[in-house]
Amino acid sequence: MRYEVNAPDRFIVGTVGVPGERTFYIQVIKDKRTLSVAVEKEQVRAIVARMELIIAEIRKMNPLEIMERLAPDDAPLDSPVDSLFDIGAISLSWDELKKVMVCELFEIEGGEGLDSNSDDEEQVLAIEFSLGMAQAFCLRSAAVVNAGRLPCPFCSIPIDPGGHLCPRANGYRR
Repeated sequence: MRYEVNAPDRFIVGTVGVPGERTFYIQVIKDKRTLSVAVEKEQVRAIVARMELIIAEIRKMNPLEIMERLAPDDAPLDSPVDSLFDIGAISLSWDELKKVMVCELFEIEGGEGLDSNSDDEEQVLAIEFSLGMAQAFCLRSAAVVNAGRLPCPFCSIPIDPGGHLCPRANGYRR
């Protein structure tokens, strides 16, 4: 099944849970219809890195390209958060004719989401959005990813609230 959203009202990354046990979601809202898909933290980082690269290339090729500034979206995910599927592959591109960014999120193979079918039809969420929304998505996503557990200054492994056994300190707690 293919879900298509053009010019969404809201396109964000958010989390459910406490740092160390968070589940990441991409949520798209258009005309009071909410679609959510589960995503891994590293996938969010990859999306942000690629989007920033595309935005920089567009600005370099066409410095007169007007990019609207959207107000920061710090609101939480809309509830309830029901994931359609878990994201496997991701496609990001720039549509020069429409002047929109296109993001396609593909279901992980063998995934079981809210609308998973018994037949092997792959689910896809396709979103078309403006450069301004892409920039806002990048800013919020970076903040959400960085809001997790702090890394250990010695080994870079995230530190749990109760500390962790640091391999660089011969197993002593930090």
